[in-house]
Amino acid sequence: MTATTDGSTGALDPRAPSATTTTTIPTTPEVSGATRAAARAAQRSIDHLLGRQDAEGWWKGDLETNVTMDAEDLLLRQFLGIQDETTTRAAALFIRGEQREDGTWATFHGGPGDLSATVEAYVALRLAGDLPDEPHMARAAAWVRERGGIAAARVFTRIWLALFGWWKWDDLPELPPELMFLPAWFPLNIYDFGQWARQTIVPLTIVSAKRPVRPAPFALDELHTDPRLPAPPRPTAPAAGWDGVFQRLDRALRAYRGVAPRPLRSAAMRAAARWIIERQENDGCWGGIQPPAVYSLIALHLIGYDLGHPVMRAGLESLDRFAVWREDGARMVEACQSPVWDTCLATIALADAGLRPDHPALVRAADWMLGEQVVRPGDWSVRRPGLTPGGWAFEFHNDNYPDIDDTAEVVLALRRVRHPDPDRVRAAIARGVRWSLGMQCADGGWAAFDADNTSPFPNRLPFCDFGEVVDPPSADVTAHVVEMLAYEGKAHHPRTRRGIEWLLSRQEDNGAWFGRWGVNYVYGTGSVVPALTAAGLAGSHPAIRRAVAWLESVQNDDGGWGEDLRSYREPRWIGHGASTPSQTAWALLALLAAGEREATAVERGIAWLVGAQREDGSWDEPHFTGTGFPWDFSINYHLYRQVFPLTALGRYLNGEPGPGRVKAG
Repeated sequence: MTATTDGSTGALDPRAPSATTTTTIPTTPEVSGATRAAARAAQRSIDHLLGRQDAEGWWKGDLETNVTMDAEDLLLRQFLGIQDETTTRAAALFIRGEQREDGTWATFHGGPGDLSATVEAYVALRLAGDLPDEPHMARAAAWVRERGGIAAARVFTRIWLALFGWWKWDDLPELPPELMFLPAWFPLNIYDFGQWARQTIVPLTIVSAKRPVRPAPFALDELHTDPRLPAPPRPTAPAAGWDGVFQRLDRALRAYRGVAPRPLRSAAMRAAARWIIERQENDGCWGGIQPPAVYSLIALHLIGYDLGHPVMRAGLESLDRFAVWREDGARMVEACQSPVWDTCLATIALADAGLRPDHPALVRAADWMLGEQVVRPGDWSVRRPGLTPGGWAFEFHNDNYPDIDDTAEVVLALRRVRHPDPDRVRAAIARGVRWSLGMQCADGGWAAFDADNTSPFPNRLPFCDFGEVVDPPSADVTAHVVEMLAYEGKAHHPRTRRGIEWLLSRQEDNGAWFGRWGVNYVYGTGSVVPALTAAGLAGSHPAIRRAVAWLESVQNDDGGWGEDLRSYREPRWIGHGASTPSQTAWALLALLAAGEREATAVERGIAWLVGAQREDGSWDEPHFTGTGFPWDFSINYHLYRQVFPLTALGRYLNGEPGPGRVKAG
């Protein structure tokens, strides 16, 4: 027995230094100094990552987005009358700290000022007691007016303002609760929306029908270009094409509001409320993400649920768990939490870096992941009613919405662990593989949460002016599924081959792949190339060579890789940006999978990772490399900067992970 860090005796403590020495640093003369440096960096990273594991077996890094989460949290508390001085002061401290010199707030590190984020942050600071004539507030207000004022902000921002009479409900698009009665085959039914949009829109139908207004504690005239005419007149003639069709639809819905049968509207709101309550998770949240939770609480409160009701109480408590309190007393609200995603990626990183498969840390991680498998139907079963559940979600609690991406990576992680109960692991993997195969879309790709969620109509609604509201297949998710299926010996399965064909058909002319859930072409390419080679494509395949050439062409002069979020809108940013640990690792994973270990680009990339590592074995990464909605909602996953560099270093030192790799016949 070995003494554990708490003084007891038992299994080897994975956090103890003696348990983490797994990477042998080569000392023979023929081994390059670069290899020895990479091995030392990998060892430091292993030690750092093991030290961050929770006692239950999971990892979770902070999930940083932008100040709209914090602003809307304060607005919710104001609306419900549950403000408290400590929370308000701490939230305001965080919001002020994120303001840029020009008075604006951006939605990602180094990005341009964002009108809606700036409006919401400004209003939150007003609620916290900041006065309009204070310099930081005056700069923000002037910038908002220059950009068109509140009238130019997105619909969701103006909904928050309408709750307090700062905007007129009549000047917002209609979203009738009767939407709940549309059958699943009818256009614009709730299942035509992606899961994140669906969970937000259903409660908003109640809010839109009720049109509540709480007394505003102050006016916001300073945020209008002309306070006498806050909202510009609506165009009298509808636009051409589909935009005109949906403008006419909105007008029709406005007219319907005045004649809607009261019994029908009441029944629709009750149906929406039942739908919301049925999808509340065990931790009190909805879908594990903040926006649906805040709108669900407002909607239920409007139809009579008091704050002491168990549903409301659990929902409010769940939001408190999204708060990250910083050492300076500031309070940041996470939009979501990512323990399953972080844990499977950390497991892969440690295993590929050489941690033995039966290491206690990996076994504990596997135990925790096995306990998180979703074994009941969710909304995905509307499109796949006969499919047996078996996926994994992203969050601690989200049984309604497991996702294909997490499921693929969890299976890849579990295969790397030598678990004391292998039958249990095999059964869980079999369920996950079967569910993933069944979630393939009709065109051969895989989406994140639903199958065939590709209706062209939801994105055209005037209401939906912020981010993606449908969930079509993406190259990164499809690649992860193909890679997982290849490791499971299914490289020649018909569904896998269709997935490969889908990926090959989506390669860009420049040789890269678009990154839907990570920034951007570096992420897409870093996901696809390892999947294709795992499925048997040779490094000499034309698609692989084009990808390698593109990655080499966009490598930064310092040896790293980076891509700014502006690449989603501006082609000149594609493949370009400050070097970051996670994006450098993604490029290296693709190059290593393509057989480029001895290439100069790889040596320079590894040297950049080694040089950028901090003394404690971690990396710093202020840039946002994760994506919620391309451009519109960006994420800084604080664990990306740790797990992906370690994975790249491990594969550089140890080669591509071997067991289960299937070669083309």
